[in-house]
Amino acid sequence: MLMPKRVKHRKQFRGNMSGKLTRGTTVTYGDYGLVCEEPVWIRSNQIEAARVAMTRFVKRGGKVWIKIFPDKPYTKKPAEVRMGSGKGAVEFWVAVVKPGRVMFEIAGVSEEDAKEALRLAANKLPCRCKIVAKAQAEGGAEE
Repeated sequence: MLMPKRVKHRKQFRGNMSGKLTRGTTVTYGDYGLVCEEPVWIRSNQIEAARVAMTRFVKRGGKVWIKIFPDKPYTKKPAEVRMGSGKGAVEFWVAVVKPGRVMFEIAGVSEEDAKEALRLAANKLPCRCKIVAKAQAEGGAEE
């Protein structure tokens, strides 16, 4: 699972996912990318499941880039515990993803294979996604 090696503060507030993206909206490394269409927290195991689905479909050919990282701790109190007595323990790690963010990129495979691999990855994620080509993503950012 992806998680930070060390963090300055062990627990964080929830924060909010409003606001517009300024970075991470273009396909920079690969030829095709998977773009998120709604604000969401993506868990580290969901990122890993999407990565495995992509690499298995392309039979470990091509190259896959993961452009999101789960650096936000999600805490949870145990079941049947009374209110109070502090914040719960860290349960898992999440990546905060806003609309328009390119989450995965792929290169080195045919267009059909790339689109199918990204579709399989999108099925593993808890948000609506769209597949974009490098030219599409760059053209959309300039508008």
